[in-house]
Amino acid sequence: MTDELERLHRAFEADRAPAPREAARKAALAAALAAFEASGEAAGEAAGAAGAETAAAAPGEKISAGRQEAASGARLRRDRAMGLGRILRSTAMKISEFTRPRTLLMGGASLAVIALAVVAALPQLEQADFLAPEPTGQQTADLDGAEGNIETGTETGARSGTLAGTDERRADAPADAPAGAPADAKTEAEAPARERAELDDTVLAEEAPAAPPPMPEPEPAPQVGAVSGGAAGGGLMSLSAAPTARPAPAPSASRQLSAGRVQASPEQIGRLRAKGLAGASDAAAGYAGGIASAPAPAEAEAPPPGYQEQGRDRFEAVEDNPVKLTAEAPVSTFSIDVDTASYGVMRKMLNQGVLPQKDAIRVEELINYFPYTYAPPETAETPFATHVAVFDTPWNAETQLVRIGLKGYELTREERPKANLVFLIDTSGSMNAPDKLPLLLNAFRLLVDRLGPEDRVAIVTYAGSAGTVLEPTPASEKGKILAALDRLSAGGSTAGGEGIRQAYALAEANMIEDGVNRVILATDGDFNVGIRSTEELQGFVERKRETGVLLSVFGFGQGNYNDALMQALAQNGNGQAAYIDTLSEARKVLGEEAGGTLFPIAQDVKIQVEFNPATVAEYRLIGYETRALKREDFNNDKVDAGEIGSGHRVTALYEITPVASAARLVDDLRYAQPVAEPEDTPDAGAARAAEFAFLKIRYKRPGESESNLITRPITRGDVGEPDTEARFAAAVAGFGQLLRGGRYTGDWDFPDAAALAAGARGDDPWGYRSEFVQLVRLAESAAALSRQR
Repeated sequence: MTDELERLHRAFEADRAPAPREAARKAALAAALAAFEASGEAAGEAAGAAGAETAAAAPGEKISAGRQEAASGARLRRDRAMGLGRILRSTAMKISEFTRPRTLLMGGASLAVIALAVVAALPQLEQADFLAPEPTGQQTADLDGAEGNIETGTETGARSGTLAGTDERRADAPADAPAGAPADAKTEAEAPARERAELDDTVLAEEAPAAPPPMPEPEPAPQVGAVSGGAAGGGLMSLSAAPTARPAPAPSASRQLSAGRVQASPEQIGRLRAKGLAGASDAAAGYAGGIASAPAPAEAEAPPPGYQEQGRDRFEAVEDNPVKLTAEAPVSTFSIDVDTASYGVMRKMLNQGVLPQKDAIRVEELINYFPYTYAPPETAETPFATHVAVFDTPWNAETQLVRIGLKGYELTREERPKANLVFLIDTSGSMNAPDKLPLLLNAFRLLVDRLGPEDRVAIVTYAGSAGTVLEPTPASEKGKILAALDRLSAGGSTAGGEGIRQAYALAEANMIEDGVNRVILATDGDFNVGIRSTEELQGFVERKRETGVLLSVFGFGQGNYNDALMQALAQNGNGQAAYIDTLSEARKVLGEEAGGTLFPIAQDVKIQVEFNPATVAEYRLIGYETRALKREDFNNDKVDAGEIGSGHRVTALYEITPVASAARLVDDLRYAQPVAEPEDTPDAGAARAAEFAFLKIRYKRPGESESNLITRPITRGDVGEPDTEARFAAAVAGFGQLLRGGRYTGDWDFPDAAALAAGARGDDPWGYRSEFVQLVRLAESAAALSRQR
């Protein structure tokens, strides 16, 4: 029987669409009959026991030969059915020993199919002499008195009349019918259909409880009565003083389903599973005790295709950088950031007609998403070139923007070091959605195409546990790597912490000296098994950073996306964080920009700007809230900062308020001492008066422990009309601030951002800037909150 159930389980998994009703009924009936024949001895013992109970319950009872024949036929009919019920119930007990909740759920569903088929096939069983002939109305009436003394309610979960056709008919008869009177023809004809409908309700309960209540001990009663308590109370037969009439139940959806009037759709089956239907009642014998189990844990189930959660996205809450008074705090220090994840999240939500969460927007990541045409350095000796411009602010005519741009040196294929890559792939159940695991696999296929023949790839996956799917393999064996990716599927919980540990161990074991050793984590960030604490995982990644293994993080999906964890891991793992929402984005990050993603040219890059209080009254840094550093961190080489990859571009914008501007937001203090003029030569004083700020940049070359310093002043000579790149960066910065509430943008709004960006698209070979203009226009009509699905 267990083999038959497993076969049905596999068939159900292979095709969730309901099979043709006739074919399903025949298959289930064949399985039930085979089980019954194999357990004939058990059925015989059950019948013998029932006979012994009968003899004990009615000593000395004088029954005529005709009534004995009727009673014997009915008991044979009942005992055989009860035997089959025991078989089904014992099989369910075996199923409950399985450890996976999914197996239990499927086993119960298979039993439900078998039970429905047996009930629906009663006429065929009759013809096959599987059940005894139906007693006549007179025989049924004659049997009432004897059966009242025979039945004592010792079979738990039983409705004795469901198949035997005795107590149920008596309960359905009119209350004033005389004892022993024959049932009318209509009642006799309707009884089987009514009993079958009641069984259907038991088998396919639409509101099945998560677990059955405790089963009370049977207590024999001396009087004849109606059956009660079978469906929900543990199946105890309670006996009352006199039979009572019971109206036929109204047809329910489950009855219509079993009668063939409606077809069960996959959505209906899904709803029943969600409500906790974990097993089937042993309906073939009329038992209502049933088989029930608690609903399977969500993390252990592979969600159906199209799985989409809502409202569980997590972003770190940050406040906008404040306006600072130059006289009080003239120095600003921060780490550079080349992440672009925020832009992908913003795009996905706007394309769904919804404004992104405020904390999902990191303005610097929106700005740095775009490739700007900064001139690169001439040689690799200087890893990046610096570009500065000062121009009027689009949203405030009384302030100016200072743009600091860096352009990294672009390594040629011959200059690239060898790469030792470990793909760490989340294959948990939450990744079972079109924009998660399938998109992830396509993204990695693109990356494999970009690797050199001497690069190595290993694959580690994690769900409920973690394991190595592919040992380190040369990229020249592309077919082997792609085949390993093709075998992956989603299911189970999310042991992300263990996956990270194993991936780092594999990368360290295959370390390439003077090469790039990197773990690439691809996930939705929904860790729910093992190490889940962001602080604990961050500490682990920080320690592993010292071994030379870097960590990059690629996010997928929506609804349960843990951006806060992914940012913490990427920032402390010396890697990049990106969000991949489309195949085009995968091509951008892992195709066109694969060199910058994989091969760093400068590490721990820090920027410090000292503003001149003689020319700048106030300033504020736009974005980079999560990258702020202390002033003393700039010269401390032990303090970690961001990385620049091959060919990367980095842009930072300050909004400054000149001393004579009417746009100042901070008043002078009444009792503050006036700023002392420096005692210096007139020429030196004039030179300082021409400076807005002094820029300092620190960086380390890959593998080095001591930083290098780049400095230059920002002067009035940098002021001018903004070029196309500056205007577009300003449009993106303004739009990002609007999405965060527009605290400092005044009356400037989305149409202004769209107009500014549209006029500054310039050379746009990949269409990124044109797409941005469309996104700004979508924001004008986007809803503030997504609708519940």
